[in-house]
Amino acid sequence: MKIFLLILGLVVVVIMAVVIMFVIKSSQPMYEVGNVTKGINVSASFEPPAQPKDVDYFLVEEEIKLHYFTQGTGTNVLIIHGGPGMPNTSEWKGLNELSKDYQFIYYDQRGCGDSTRPIDAFASKNYHNNMLELESTLGLTAQIADVERIRHILGEDKLIIIGHSFGGFLAALYAAEFPDNVEKLILVAPAPLMKMPMETEDLFANIKKRLPDNELEGYEDFVKRYFDYQNIFNNSDKDLVNLNNELEYYFNLAYSATEYVPPENNMAGGWMIQAMYFSMGKKHDYTKSFPELDTEVLIIHPGADFVQTEAASKTYLDLFKNAEFVIIEDSGHAVFEDAPEIFGDTIKSFLNDYSEVLE
Repeated sequence: MKIFLLILGLVVVVIMAVVIMFVIKSSQPMYEVGNVTKGINVSASFEPPAQPKDVDYFLVEEEIKLHYFTQGTGTNVLIIHGGPGMPNTSEWKGLNELSKDYQFIYYDQRGCGDSTRPIDAFASKNYHNNMLELESTLGLTAQIADVERIRHILGEDKLIIIGHSFGGFLAALYAAEFPDNVEKLILVAPAPLMKMPMETEDLFANIKKRLPDNELEGYEDFVKRYFDYQNIFNNSDKDLVNLNNELEYYFNLAYSATEYVPPENNMAGGWMIQAMYFSMGKKHDYTKSFPELDTEVLIIHPGADFVQTEAASKTYLDLFKNAEFVIIEDSGHAVFEDAPEIFGDTIKSFLNDYSEVLE
């Protein structure tokens, strides 16, 4: 459950970090809708290398491996995890009942989990060039291109995709870039990041309100270090992973009555998370360039989600002609764990038409 608490916190970190990022030298986003299909900052071909046999990773580029595991057998469904930079470490309970008909593929995005971390540290002092390297290597451009490469590896003409939280945002951008390559799209509590800046609650201020007095000084020091973008390129990937583990510490203190247990692994992203912030910049409006899509879309909002409001999840309704919006009450951000039966039934109902076509 600790991994899900970190997912809850990090999705709002995305929102707040982008807003606060005034020290970044460029206010414009590194990524714009259409960049991937135009080949802007794309580091390699969409046609991946030949795949080794009997391995637990996708070889999307010669030096980039994306670790994955599967649940079930049948029609492929790609799961895009959230965070950013917080991969799934286990199967979703809410998909257990569908595993006889579908094979759910959970992969670690590049730069986090057990996938390749292509950047350890930056030797260059050129801030702008470092930003460009982040975008092409770990940013939105690279992540969206990887989904297309996975489609090629799976041999699918069209993908069924489930994106959770920040992964929902990423999945929607993939659909915008490659609309003809998406069969159905399921967005679970999709991060409301299509337009920035936006009105949202400040997670860091809320954490501060909940902390005991003896933790406040350390927390204020942590926030300064977390948002020190003037010196961001002095860090290593490990340094940034440690920062995200510190965030989990304060998040658990604020929102959990249980005693904190230090993280036992380094699954979180480091530079990958920062790459997402640079990709989006502090100001963008992807809705203006979002194409009209006929893709069938299911948007699921957890009724007891304190990470984002119902209105925030509904911002995705305007992006798609054929979108269905469902609220699953009494469930938090990890709705597939909190209400597995209802979640599974909702997914099954949405995919049912597609299953009938296959029969």
